[in-house]
Amino acid sequence: MKFHSTIVQTRVPSPLGSIVIAATDTGLAGLWFAENQRYLPSALTGLAAWPENAHHPVLQQTRRQLVAYFAGQRSAFDVPLDLRCGTAFQQAVWQALLAIPQGSVISYGEVSRRIGNPAAVRAVGGAIGRNPVSIIVPCHRVMGASGMLTGYGGGLDRKTALLRLEGALAESLF
Repeated sequence: MKFHSTIVQTRVPSPLGSIVIAATDTGLAGLWFAENQRYLPSALTGLAAWPENAHHPVLQQTRRQLVAYFAGQRSAFDVPLDLRCGTAFQQAVWQALLAIPQGSVISYGEVSRRIGNPAAVRAVGGAIGRNPVSIIVPCHRVMGASGMLTGYGGGLDRKTALLRLEGALAESLF
């Protein structure tokens, strides 16, 4: 993935661990768990790290909405998104994820059908796994064909917690 050169980042606490959020002048470009996150961009740490800017308006808006979400006071996000880091196919998959309402889950196959490419289930899974804006682009709402929890870049424990928070999983399951 290639992120825009204007990107900045900050960290926010959450009940599921520290979250890194990143934005450009266009919108939110990234949301990752700081620890135990698959596909974490290398530009989050080290000498070439994206600059910190906790005062960026999109990052402040995202922080407020995440706090409300984790408090059970928000069911949808309305921060502007900048998803141009992905291919056209990935962007189509991520847009399909945005249409999954809170409290609902769908299968990878259903996402494939929704983007008009029912045979692309594996490619859809790859695009979902590389979703740069987890939680807000709700990849955690996608389940295996049998209804089982499968893959999540932040770990299945976090996927379970997010689905429970949203009312999509009963407390007694998993």
